[in-house]
Amino acid sequence: MKLGVNIDHVATLRQARLAKEPNLVRAAVIAEMAGAEGITIHLREDRRHIQDADVRLLRQVVSTRLNLEMAISEEIINIALEVVPDMVTLVPEKRQELTTEGGLNILDEAVRENTKAAIQRLKTKNIPISLFIDPKVEAMKVAKEIGADFVEIHTGKYADSLTEVEQKEELKHIEEATRAAKVLGLRVNAGHGLDYKNVTAIARIKDLVELNIGHSIVARAVFVGMEKAVSEMKELIDNADKA
Repeated sequence: MKLGVNIDHVATLRQARLAKEPNLVRAAVIAEMAGAEGITIHLREDRRHIQDADVRLLRQVVSTRLNLEMAISEEIINIALEVVPDMVTLVPEKRQELTTEGGLNILDEAVRENTKAAIQRLKTKNIPISLFIDPKVEAMKVAKEIGADFVEIHTGKYADSLTEVEQKEELKHIEEATRAAKVLGLRVNAGHGLDYKNVTAIARIKDLVELNIGHSIVARAVFVGMEKAVSEMKELIDNADKA
């Protein structure tokens, strides 16, 4: 299973002082050297962390795979069409949220049609499209119908579970959604809220292609460095079946 490292919060630290450091390119290169198979960045409409120049620069530097998370926004779609990342992951976005709070509600007709139109535009540049959605079997069917290549299953509710019973129930939903997506011919990623304590059970799920993890890796990197933080997470994922 692959590890995609989200480096948004390296940019968050930089933007706190509108400074040059920490250097986003250095973070991406170190993460790749430590075993990351992809780099993820989220260009938000409010530009709270990743900036337009970051997207353009990382497109030239990242040697594995650059995954651009983005809202269905005319401005951001145009940037994606210009830069042509290796993958786009469409996500919901609210200005007031601290982080993405849930998956795209593609079961809603308006959201579904808006998402379908965005997919069609992005595919004019042959960009593979992933949809960040909640672990619901019916959502997997809709994702396939509107032209997604991947889905990224939102693991936030699993990660935030307060009891073992609740966590097991959420894990079951993720497993069911993953199986359903696989049968439909979708490739399946997962992410949100995953850390060094809860990642193992998710990494054991058959048919998941990649886990996208950001905050916990960047937080650990403050204490041990980016190389060690990434390599430790990669080791947990690689050895999940042995744990």
